[in-house]
Amino acid sequence: MLFMISMGATFLIAENLAWVQAIYLGFIVFCGWSGADAINNICDVALDVKSDPFRAEYTKNLGRLGLFISLFFSALSISLGVITGIPLVTVFILVGIFAGVLYSVPPFRLRQTIYKPLVNFSVGCVPVLIVAAFFNVFSVNAWALMLPIGITTAVNSLWEDLADYASDFNSRASTMTITLGFERGLHVTIILGYCLIPLMVLVGILFHLNLLYYLILSALVAYMSLRLIQKRSTLFGNSGGNTEPLLKLGEIFAKDFVIIAIIQTTNLMLSGYLKHQPIFLF
Repeated sequence: MLFMISMGATFLIAENLAWVQAIYLGFIVFCGWSGADAINNICDVALDVKSDPFRAEYTKNLGRLGLFISLFFSALSISLGVITGIPLVTVFILVGIFAGVLYSVPPFRLRQTIYKPLVNFSVGCVPVLIVAAFFNVFSVNAWALMLPIGITTAVNSLWEDLADYASDFNSRASTMTITLGFERGLHVTIILGYCLIPLMVLVGILFHLNLLYYLILSALVAYMSLRLIQKRSTLFGNSGGNTEPLLKLGEIFAKDFVIIAIIQTTNLMLSGYLKHQPIFLF
């Protein structure tokens, strides 16, 4: 997803089809995030035993190789940033890696605190900042692009909290969902998801994106809205103390939002491409 964000940001910020730069910057972000994700898997292995047994078992089988993978991808990302000869690009890569350490590694472990969405906000912002630094373009449009992408990754972390609620509760984490309570946390997460819509529309207006962008965005909003309507009795009904249906619903919505986020980032990348290479009425 972050690779596509980087490519889409390159097309929009560079204002041309800079394919080589887009792939190069996307690969930098991909490597940096792979390193951060690997270290997160290592630190989360005890929690993943319950929430994601397959990932936990895979991480255990890797052993020390998992740490080597994390260090390799982090070093590769930094090296690719240094090769650009633009110090600010390297700085933002280091910021992203540092955010990954704060997210996962004890004693910080912000992944289990109420500050988790703030760290994930930076995860979405860093790819756009790297692209902006590479082209030395820090315009209003670039900042406007960074904001909804950062908020999207922050909201996505809240959806992840819904799926991880049981393991987070057992480990005495203090995530927003734990702090607010599952039902209230679910409702807040849904509201924040809808708050993304006007921001995504604003991006389309500022960058003069094509009709296809709005059609796909509308389809995603309609899909999620229909899902909420279908599950309204569970979502807003009286559970009578039985939270099991609500927990399952949270897991379903968490998976839905991941799919929606991937489609929307693809939509952004495709729309950035079509802006400079239009086909038919798009």
